[in-house]
Amino acid sequence: MIKELQQRIEGLWKQETSDTSAVYDAMEKLNNGELRIAEKVDGFWKINDYLKKAILLYFKFVKPRIIAGGYFDKVPLKTYDWDETRFQEAGFRMVPGSIVRYSAYIEKSAVLMPSFVNVGAFIGEKTMIDSHVTVGSCAQIGEECHISDGVTLGGVLEPLQSAPVIIEDNCFIGARSAILEGVLVEEGAVLAAGTILSATTKILNRETGEISFGKIPSRAVVVPGTYPSRNVNLHCAVIIKRVDAQTRQKTDINELLRL
Repeated sequence: MIKELQQRIEGLWKQETSDTSAVYDAMEKLNNGELRIAEKVDGFWKINDYLKKAILLYFKFVKPRIIAGGYFDKVPLKTYDWDETRFQEAGFRMVPGSIVRYSAYIEKSAVLMPSFVNVGAFIGEKTMIDSHVTVGSCAQIGEECHISDGVTLGGVLEPLQSAPVIIEDNCFIGARSAILEGVLVEEGAVLAAGTILSATTKILNRETGEISFGKIPSRAVVVPGTYPSRNVNLHCAVIIKRVDAQTRQKTDINELLRL
């Protein structure tokens, strides 16, 4: 069934068919959590590019219209017609001022403070999305994460990137950080406030001197740093240690805030 849906979307993308029903089917399945832009298979993240194409095609085929809440857009709000029963079934908490667009999926016991969650995004169970956070298109956030005030997680639709930003389970992202261009933050990592990561940001391991790009290792503690280059200091991210008991004590989630 999924393979058939993929084939229908690819056919529409290549203009081999005019049947747009696959696009609406894909958006509905993303919205209900039946499909995800990215999924972990045998320890590796698989990117379902056909679903990104479905979102782009949706923008092509849908005309702007007035939507609930006084907006004029092509994409309705995820919860525009929900009643209390529907919110109880969904099981997440949504504070006034938070905006979630149709096709994003929020798992149970997640908490959304005033924030913006874009199309195709996924937010895992018991994750806290703090105030002024932007969860970009197709960004994937795991379970029991804390995404602190003012964090930006980049999107993949414009400019079109090959992979979404992925934050695995049990991660802590400090205030005013920005994770962009398909960066992967592996399970249990902790990023200090103000950490900026893109695909080209150097990630320096202080203990080993190793330099990497695009991926924060599991349980790494990362702070903003600089490195010398042609008589100036350029921005980088520095892995200073592994998460220990002291770090975890400072970053553990508060169960009382979850449903």
